[in-house]
Amino acid sequence: MASFFIDRPIFAWVVAIFIMLAGVLTIPMLPIAQYPNVAPPQITVSTNYPGASPDDIYQGVTRPIEEELNGVPGLIYFESTSESSGRVSINVTFAPGTNIGEAQVEVQNRIARAEPRLPGAVTSQGVRVEQAGTSFLMVVSLTSTDGNTDVIGLGDYLNRNVLGEIRRVPGVGSAQLFATQRSMRIWMDPDKMVGLKLTASDVTAAISAQNAQVAAGRIGATPNPIGQQISATINVQGQLTNPEAFGAIVLRANPDGSSVRLRDVARIEVGGESYNFSSRLNGKPSAAIGVQLSPTANALDTAKGVRAVMTELQQYFPSGIEYEIPYDTSPFVEVSIEKVIHTLIEAMILVFVVMYVFLQNIRYTLIPTLVVPVALLGTCAVMYVSGFSINVLTMFAMVLAIGILVDDAIVVVENVERIMAQEKLSPKEATRKAMGQISGAIIGITLVLSAVFIPMAFFPGAVGIIYQQFSLTMVVSILFSGFLALSLTPALCGSFLKPIKGDHHEKKGVFGIFNRGFDKASHGYSRTVGGIIKRSGRFMVIYVALLVGLGWAYLQLPSSFLPNEDQGFLIVDVQAPAEASTDRTTEVVAQIEKIALSEKAVERIIAINGYSFSGSGQNAALAFITLKDWSDRGPEDSADAIAKRINGQIFGIRDAIAFSLSPPPIQGLGNSSGFTFRLQDRAGNGQTALGAARDQLMAAIAKSPVLAGVRIEGMPDAAQVNLLIDREKANTFGVTFGDINSTITANLGSSYVNDFPNAGRMQRVQVQADGKQRIKTEDLLRLNVRNANGGMVPMASFASVEWVRGPSQVVGYNGYPSIRIAGQAAPGFSSGDAITEMERLAGELPNGFGYEWTGQSLQEIQSGSQAPALIALSVLFVFLLLAALYESWSIPISVMLVVPLGVIGSVAAVMLRGMSNDVYFLVGLIAIIGLSAKNAILIIEFAKDLRAEGRSTFDATVEAAHLRFRPILMTSLAFTLGVVPMAIATGASAASQNAIGTGVLGGMISATLLAIFFVPVFFVFVMKVFRVKEPNHEAEKEAPKPAE
Repeated sequence: MASFFIDRPIFAWVVAIFIMLAGVLTIPMLPIAQYPNVAPPQITVSTNYPGASPDDIYQGVTRPIEEELNGVPGLIYFESTSESSGRVSINVTFAPGTNIGEAQVEVQNRIARAEPRLPGAVTSQGVRVEQAGTSFLMVVSLTSTDGNTDVIGLGDYLNRNVLGEIRRVPGVGSAQLFATQRSMRIWMDPDKMVGLKLTASDVTAAISAQNAQVAAGRIGATPNPIGQQISATINVQGQLTNPEAFGAIVLRANPDGSSVRLRDVARIEVGGESYNFSSRLNGKPSAAIGVQLSPTANALDTAKGVRAVMTELQQYFPSGIEYEIPYDTSPFVEVSIEKVIHTLIEAMILVFVVMYVFLQNIRYTLIPTLVVPVALLGTCAVMYVSGFSINVLTMFAMVLAIGILVDDAIVVVENVERIMAQEKLSPKEATRKAMGQISGAIIGITLVLSAVFIPMAFFPGAVGIIYQQFSLTMVVSILFSGFLALSLTPALCGSFLKPIKGDHHEKKGVFGIFNRGFDKASHGYSRTVGGIIKRSGRFMVIYVALLVGLGWAYLQLPSSFLPNEDQGFLIVDVQAPAEASTDRTTEVVAQIEKIALSEKAVERIIAINGYSFSGSGQNAALAFITLKDWSDRGPEDSADAIAKRINGQIFGIRDAIAFSLSPPPIQGLGNSSGFTFRLQDRAGNGQTALGAARDQLMAAIAKSPVLAGVRIEGMPDAAQVNLLIDREKANTFGVTFGDINSTITANLGSSYVNDFPNAGRMQRVQVQADGKQRIKTEDLLRLNVRNANGGMVPMASFASVEWVRGPSQVVGYNGYPSIRIAGQAAPGFSSGDAITEMERLAGELPNGFGYEWTGQSLQEIQSGSQAPALIALSVLFVFLLLAALYESWSIPISVMLVVPLGVIGSVAAVMLRGMSNDVYFLVGLIAIIGLSAKNAILIIEFAKDLRAEGRSTFDATVEAAHLRFRPILMTSLAFTLGVVPMAIATGASAASQNAIGTGVLGGMISATLLAIFFVPVFFVFVMKVFRVKEPNHEAEKEAPKPAE
């Protein structure tokens, strides 16, 4: 193949140009993301059952839906939350790769089966099924600059004009309104109603009857008498449009001609539909929309789409209203990719410098440099075809690939140059001879490096997707590199190089000093190798000692899933005491806003009242703090440092529990970094027993040195009032249970009657007792119910109340009532240690309680257990390929013995920098396996050929080590320097770059320094060992002669 291209350099160029064109055309079409779509796709099922207790909601609404969800294809787990605010949400998580559209249809079909069993109040509002995760992509907020529009007005404007537009943006899974739209509010006065002998049922019945759409038909509709000349539609103003019209509704017409109207017993206004949520931007009231990404969407494109829609809508805003996007996770993605591209360019420059120092000729240096863009552009084209995105992982693969790409070309160029200088051949002839010598080695290296990464591509689960994109990008660029080393590089060498006159290493100046120094080192190296080989036994003992040390060090490494990134924002989760009202929670939020805005690195803060990751309720709030750009912040203002400082002050707030968290490295795998654990009531022991088990577990956790920041993710138990109805007494008074039920629901819950037209939209009419009439339990007992004889009976005559504590939220995980527990490992321990410790403590609980892991922890447990198998597979692949290539079982063993030498450096470097054994470390480790083997192949390939020519094993090994010393140092230095920018990166996405760069850098240094001395030892040692078993060896050695 090489000689074909040596004779046809233009053909080689044409092939390269085609590859480059393919890359250039596909790059603009590649989507950009931070990570590939790693998080398992999720579907959210939500509905409302206002006024019901969490336990009732769980039994009556959530359980029937959960029972139907079991057995949906591709389901991994589902988690439900039933809350005192009446909100029900079920997050259904599917296996990666599930077709989310089909899954959504399947979930909807299952819910349709459960709907007949759900209460009427739920089915009248409907059950929503959306493709969306739990984390927010961005928050859009509206504020009034002149104070003319109140929060309800802002919410109503958002709901009418913005929410639908945002939901239509491609990639938006769901958009949640953290405000309220308007509705007709009818605030009843129970005292006045008793005097007039009216009940809540009378009010709702009158509204239903008198605020109704009338289909009145037409005048002169067919069939009509002959000669009918006219036809017209009849309009009846059946629906009422303003508070005055509602006030005039007649509740009762008296025989004397007087009447009781709605305004006589109620206050009527256009108010808010629900008062559950409100939001504040930098301390000012605002209305906000939380935007969640759909599972298959691209974050950057979706964020751009939402911004474009908002810019377009802005021109239609009423005066005095403006929008802001106070929280947006997408800039981090852009900055991360930008940083990696900088690293890529830095790596290319460093590699060029190393080659120029060694080759000392611009023509020689240009050839390997030309190969890099061709191979990388080719890789981009293949990435597009495979449906990959430009993400941190595929970019890392390219940075690592640069060193490998240059390697193959350097090996060719260095060999051509050496032959031209020593044998005075023309460039074409020298290239032919060189290719004859090293084609085998190049094919070997290419296959070995590909083989190392291929097992990663078949890794299951979310982590598999991470590995898959990384490994396939690597393999493709390595295959391109091998192809180019056999086509473009020899063609360029043959046509572009000039014959060398005299010895090519006699130069004056800096290069002269370098060459003399290098020659000395090279001869010294040869002598050392000779000395070492004679003592190969001792060195094998040293090797075994190194292996033992490596095993010990590897086990000491803390394990984790992914490094924590400074993503440019923090999330503060706020929980006021269980009984706290909205006003108390708002006071706490105001204090947090003040603390956050006092930090100079904080740009803005948006707080949402009534909603948090723990659940929704009056005592919950969530704040998103956006930090200034990475370039404006020093290391003392990193996200972690700011979180620590803010936490220090927040812990001083007496009236609430609040803490700031960094968001998780991968959106969609949990809400914050750390572990996510679910304690389950498997035996149906009830909420009280589950609460006791929770308290026992939390007490044990508090004593554990391994765990830190462990908290219950959920709303605490709150005060509840049990209304005890004596049904016997009620019957004696002639009061039916249905009447009692409707009276309580309408007065204390909020009863939705029907809709009314308001400025072109249908909005709700809601009936409830006025605020002052439902403050204390006495108000509840003062309510009156009409009996069968038309008399009014107060509740107090047949009911009593008692105060209890009960759950303000019921969480279900996979169909069992559960408690969510989240936390981190204490400093000095890894997330792996924390997981083991939690399992040990959960094992001490009474029977009937189980546990499950979810989110990131589940992925970590699955990936951690697969890692050793992955490394073993990679090593096995390399061994088998080499055995096939060299037609020998012994030679591959001498290559494989080198692998631990690279791993030593990786483990040592990661230990020295206090990092952990995570996904990136593993990726780096696997790269090191291939690169260590590469150095060994270069030496052993030559030693094998020299032995075949009749030299003794000793001479052949020393000569091979001497010949390959220069290219090995050169390729390793090129690769090592190529990784340096990653190991020392700062700013956005630095943690990931450092994680991968550190391991590879350390591994490469040790693989090179140790391998150049140990490889000859291994080769000689293995030959000795195998010769004992192969008496036929001499005959074998002579065999190749006739074939030559």
